[in-house]
Amino acid sequence: MTSIDIAAPPEKVWALATDPVRLAEWVTIHRRLHDHDGGPLRKGYAMEQTLHLRGVNFKVHWELVACEDYRHAEWHGRGPARSRAETEYRLTAVDGGTRFDYRNEFRAPLGPLGAVASRAIVGGLPRREADASLRKLKALVERT
Repeated sequence: MTSIDIAAPPEKVWALATDPVRLAEWVTIHRRLHDHDGGPLRKGYAMEQTLHLRGVNFKVHWELVACEDYRHAEWHGRGPARSRAETEYRLTAVDGGTRFDYRNEFRAPLGPLGAVASRAIVGGLPRREADASLRKLKALVERT
């Protein structure tokens, strides 16, 4: 998990961070939004996107498994070859702004062997990309 403080209220951060159409503006590994449910976020909301890691594009089918407006969203994703991903946003009001806690995890299939391969392929990328994404989100929210 990584965090950043953003000089904007949680409602403003939430509106931008949870809008699937705006993912390209701040998520560094996002390449394309293929489809998403309409309307406001809610448990069961689904979307499909292409992500990019280590020179490879791959599709992930996401489902929102937890949603508490302006406070918490947790997405579980399925990728190629039964790989799994999780992304979580936690927003907390702090000193007139928002603390944005962000977690992203990628799990390769094949149990322990897949975990070793995933560490070799992905390494520290999720944390570095999460930090870079949060910096972009902060700049974007504070600019608007």
